[in-house]
Amino acid sequence: MVDVQNRPDERGIPINKVGVKQLKYPIVVLDRAHEKQQTVAEVSLSVSLPHHFKGTHMSRFVEVLNEHHDEMTMWTLPTILHKLKERLDAESAHVEFTFPYFIEKRAPVSKAIGLMDYQTTFIGETYSDRDIFILKVNVPVTSLCPCSKEISDYGAHNQRGEVTIEVQCKENEMIWIEEVVEIAESSASAPVYALLKRPDERFVTMQAYDNPAFVEDIVRNVALQLKADERVVWFRVHAENFESIHNHNAFAMVEWRREN
Repeated sequence: MVDVQNRPDERGIPINKVGVKQLKYPIVVLDRAHEKQQTVAEVSLSVSLPHHFKGTHMSRFVEVLNEHHDEMTMWTLPTILHKLKERLDAESAHVEFTFPYFIEKRAPVSKAIGLMDYQTTFIGETYSDRDIFILKVNVPVTSLCPCSKEISDYGAHNQRGEVTIEVQCKENEMIWIEEVVEIAESSASAPVYALLKRPDERFVTMQAYDNPAFVEDIVRNVALQLKADERVVWFRVHAENFESIHNHNAFAMVEWRREN
């Protein structure tokens, strides 16, 4: 049959990324407590397209994905990326897998168990000279305003927030999703739980009151922990508070790369 995609294009404009996105797909990821976890990802797969090609072959993206869905890690993503480059005759390839990752959390006092879901993304890129893997995790947290606590006769306003951590490790090193969650939660005023009894609510409320934190404090706290981890070569951390007494949100961001 006629292959229209392989016809020459005379406009002389290369395309940075072309591919498929919003593809729902079941995958298996590593789980620190249970070895492996099954989940469903929203997938984006793309490659670069040289200026002389009219189009790419979209079906080949799904073919490659079908061959490697049984385990998605920082070690298997390069294989997928290299196959995309080879099958589609591209100089670079990019993949993103965004999925809910579930962790069992015990309430601080009652020890009741609930499942917390954390939106997680595996980001992979490959070029002629290097492969890149970035782990991205969104972690809900509680923050209590230090200024409100300082100026109020009693109480202080608090709110739920979200800490987004993107981290790249050295080659052949990895950081667990659970570790990233722990770093984010320990950097805020208090964690967020799926299940709390009344004694737990009392504990968490007082924990937040004893640990007030601006968004600036949260990103700096995360940054200190990641910089101290020798596995980490780059990170970006973003904290956002969904303000409870303002008609706007507050945010802060820090990005860092380890010097060679």
